[in-house]
Amino acid sequence: MAVPTPRGVPTEPGTALVPPELAELLRAQLAAVSDEVEEVVRSEVPEYARLADETERENLRAGVVQALTLFVDHIADPHGQSAAMAATYYQELGRGEALKGRSLDALQSALRVGGLHAWRLMGRTAEELGLDSAVVATLGELAFRTVHEVAEAAAAGYAEAQSRSTDEVERRRRRLLDLLLGEGAVSLEAVQDLAHGARWRVPSRVAVVALAGPADPRTEDRAPALPGALADMASRPPRVLVPDPEGYGRFGGRSFVLGLGGRPAAIGPTVPVTEAARSLRWATRALGLMGRGVLPRQGVVLCVDHLSTLLLYSDEPLLAQLEARVLAPLEAASEGQRPRLAETLLAWLLSGSNVPDVAALLHIHPQTVRYRLRQLEKLFGDSLHDPGTRLDLILALRSAASRESDPD
Repeated sequence: MAVPTPRGVPTEPGTALVPPELAELLRAQLAAVSDEVEEVVRSEVPEYARLADETERENLRAGVVQALTLFVDHIADPHGQSAAMAATYYQELGRGEALKGRSLDALQSALRVGGLHAWRLMGRTAEELGLDSAVVATLGELAFRTVHEVAEAAAAGYAEAQSRSTDEVERRRRRLLDLLLGEGAVSLEAVQDLAHGARWRVPSRVAVVALAGPADPRTEDRAPALPGALADMASRPPRVLVPDPEGYGRFGGRSFVLGLGGRPAAIGPTVPVTEAARSLRWATRALGLMGRGVLPRQGVVLCVDHLSTLLLYSDEPLLAQLEARVLAPLEAASEGQRPRLAETLLAWLLSGSNVPDVAALLHIHPQTVRYRLRQLEKLFGDSLHDPGTRLDLILALRSAASRESDPD
């Protein structure tokens, strides 16, 4: 572990000679001075006013003692190496405070407050001994150097711990997302175990968003800014798991659309958290249908608004067989007639056999509708009035219509 060397502070003490017996005298006062410094830090730095437990109080006390010991060691041996003490601040104090969630400002304030008070106490001792002003100035320089040494070591340890902590949380979140969206059964206990380490609150229900690729593949693919979401932008398609989607009202909101940056997206159905893979499966299927033009190509598509289409395309080879069998009678019509007859038949079936409604929908005369219906009755016979056949016809005609709109 490399501990940084302080910058902008003296690396060598002043030229004035500090009496070696002063170090021993100050060392004898360490316990009493440590008590006062600890009390001052706890009274003047709010974050340390009410420490959570005895261990934290012991850690604060140890930090004060170590800093004062380093100061006295500098007096005893101005050219001595303080790497071990600085390493302690790097490893224990800096990293420890980051892992506890306290701010770096709080740590630096504690070091400044504690250092200033310690210098006042020890400087008073030097004056009481009648030491030369140059010696007192040297002591002040040593105090300044000590505070900077421990402050920089602690700050470096703090930054390293924060970086590692962030990386570790992200790694655990990726593992959690892989678990939730992977194949096979997922137990709630396993989700909760991983979620604890990933600092993620386990929701009761989730939905998965499948995103189209970025317009420019060279740009950084950033995840939408959604509270609590877990994202995997490296997968294909990119996917984002959204907690409690019904509670946010977010999918229809402007902020969500803006967060996508204009990218088309498909949102899977809301499911229990342990069934997130099912939401992903339908979102991915919907995104594929968007790309083919079966569903709207642009904007945000909610699977719950297109359940019949998703069901229709859940087994396309079987759908093709249904279409070929049910629409076979149309083969007897001329090639030019087939599209018009199919369009009229679907509109008639969906309108409840209402001729005026069909005419208005297709922008043709009612007599034209009746003429085409007579042709259809010749082709299909009484099956047009059979409920089961009518359902099959609707499915087959919708499939054929969507395929005709598909340029691929």
